[in-house]
Amino acid sequence: MSADISFIGLFMQASLLVKLVMLTLLGLSILSWAVIIQRRKLYRLADFRLKRFEDKFWSGVDLNRLYQELSARGDKNSGTEAMFVAGFKEYTRLNKLSSRTPGALVEGSYRAMRVALNRELESLEDNLPLLATIGSTSPYIGLFGTVWGIMTAFIALGSVENATLAMVAPGIAEALIATAMGLFAAIPAVIAYNRFSTRVEKLEMAYANFMEEFSGILHRQAYSEKEAAQ
Repeated sequence: MSADISFIGLFMQASLLVKLVMLTLLGLSILSWAVIIQRRKLYRLADFRLKRFEDKFWSGVDLNRLYQELSARGDKNSGTEAMFVAGFKEYTRLNKLSSRTPGALVEGSYRAMRVALNRELESLEDNLPLLATIGSTSPYIGLFGTVWGIMTAFIALGSVENATLAMVAPGIAEALIATAMGLFAAIPAVIAYNRFSTRVEKLEMAYANFMEEFSGILHRQAYSEKEAAQ
């Protein structure tokens, strides 16, 4: 009896449709955990690189030297590093045009940093909708398997004159496993989605604050260079 109500035993006794539902939920759970592990590593790296760059940026390092150092790394820059390179590159390019005013220099660099910020947010938010989808649909997929399994069990019992609990329990148990698997896939996905969404918002705020602070530095530098040239 214990073998019959084990997970493997109930899975083997389930109908083909319920088996497909369970396998689908198992696949969604594995996919969800793969995304969770990958996103967690990405956000930890983003936090580390943000802190490391800000410590270096506010240490009083020469901006031209910092720009040359980061530019030599090519596409390996991310987060505030990518925003700094994009903003300073545009500022330097526009600064070579004598017709540009300090306000135009800062505005151009700000737009370049905004584009870099949007790219970073797109990378940070990647696969989050997938977690939200798994978290919202898995319980319904499991419920569908449960309803179908219970319906099949009662249809089978309809042909039996004397139904007992021993006859009903395995069919209901195998059906309820689908709901349990749906919750097993959904709960981690929902928790991870909410947690990661909060981390993305915090990173976005940190990036936006850096963008505003760096724009202020470029604004002061533009006016000082203009006064020096007069």
